Amino acid sequence: MRDLQDIFDHDGPLERSYPGFRPRASQRAMAGRVAACIEHHGRLVVEAGTGTGKTFAYLVPALLSGARILISTGTRTLQDQLFSKDVPLLAAALGRPTRIALLKGRANYLCVQRLDAVAPTGHRLLARVRQWARTTRRGDLADAPLS
Repeated sequence: MRDLQDIFDHDGPLERSYPGFRPRASQRAMAGRVAACIEHHGRLVVEAGTGTGKTFAYLVPALLSGARILISTGTRTLQDQLFSKDVPLLAAALGRPTRIALLKGRANYLCVQRLDAVAPTGHRLLARVRQWARTTRRGDLADAPLS
């Protein structure tokens, strides 16, 4: 496993890959605690303010461990950010290709049966959703043309 200090340090892979990244002692300390927790199969609760770098502090040790990790978020926005941006970029910066899956509750997906039950109308939004429903592979409502 690469040394966490080197990764979070000046001229490390994070600083080289992320414009504006700056090393933070609190972030490095949290990453060390997360790495130890993963290694010893422990539990950890961390509370830190906005802007302290929590996301990288837990993702870096998770990616380096090679273990199967489950991350639960409080919002879909953060979930989408982790899935679409943070994890792929960090994996590339660390040279650690990874497999990732995004799991959402069923309320986040189009129900074709309910869509079919809606009477056809001249409403433009409904027409756009019906068109999207014919072409979508995932049915994720976050991708639907709802505006």
